Amino acid sequence: MRFRTMLCAIIISTLALQHQANAGDAVGVRHVAARSLERGSDLDVTVWYPAEPGGVAVMLGDSEFFTGTSAERDAPVSPGKFPLILLSHGAGLAGTPQALSWIAAPLARQGFIVAAPTHPGNGGKNRSAAETMKLWLRPTDLTATLDAMENEASFRDHIEQGKVGALGLSMGGGTALAIAGARVDPKLLAAYCDTDLLNASLCGWVRQSGVDLHAMDMRLAGRDNSDRRVRFVMAVDPAPSDVFDAGSISGIKIPVDIVNLGQPGKIPATTDASGIANAIPNASYATIGDASHYSMFGECKPGASALIISQEIGDPVCDDGAGRSRAQIHAQLIDMATTAFRRELKAAP
Repeated sequence: MRFRTMLCAIIISTLALQHQANAGDAVGVRHVAARSLERGSDLDVTVWYPAEPGGVAVMLGDSEFFTGTSAERDAPVSPGKFPLILLSHGAGLAGTPQALSWIAAPLARQGFIVAAPTHPGNGGKNRSAAETMKLWLRPTDLTATLDAMENEASFRDHIEQGKVGALGLSMGGGTALAIAGARVDPKLLAAYCDTDLLNASLCGWVRQSGVDLHAMDMRLAGRDNSDRRVRFVMAVDPAPSDVFDAGSISGIKIPVDIVNLGQPGKIPATTDASGIANAIPNASYATIGDASHYSMFGECKPGASALIISQEIGDPVCDDGAGRSRAQIHAQLIDMATTAFRRELKAAP
């Protein structure tokens, strides 16, 4: 295992500067539908891509709390073929693809097509504790998205064959690990909210919603959801990382990069994936010591912290670690992701 621990800012790599994508500076965005037999409905998939000028300017991820990221809706796709990154979002306030525009748009600008399904019930007005805890359905959303992208007229001729990866943040990080081969242990998931020791915020909401994980139908929870078309995954603060079957983790065959946000020893147990990284044969592990789990949220607007307190949201979503701004932490994560996916998906066969 390649083991790298980074407690301070990474200088943008020379490699990343030397291999700029042959795409324009414009980032296009459009929506496609992905049929999901598991969900019994179509998934709404947001796609960011290298684009030519000509779209309608839009702002994605903008809310009363967070600043948005610009893109051009329905802009023409740049000529050429590009690797595809399947992107999985988290739950709650970050429970939409648009909430991750801050990392999706820069990846598209660097020459990747990024496709993110909306995981039903995990965020927005239709948020559901029961649907959120059906973790085994999330990787099937990525597989349905990949199926759709391979057949979508707008993109199928622009996806580079055999160059598919997955990126996930928070609960999306667990989804990325699942599509690599990690399987949920139904007993661990059923007991996850027996106390508040693992995830007080999530489990408080689960109980408030009247959901009993022990009563949930988990006959399919422990199945293998891996997709062999995915060649590499990157998981940032994967959560919950403590509900996976240990044997399935050691059986993951593809390269995996894992990043934890926070100082070693202070990272919450449910997101601390150092043990998972140690068990995967071809894994790389890194930490960003002056970040927090909330650093993967968008940049907070002035007054957002006070608004969050007044609305009794309960989580300090505008708080990072210490020393750097969220914009600087985002820049580091974007560089890490760009370097990793360029290394794994653009290497010579």
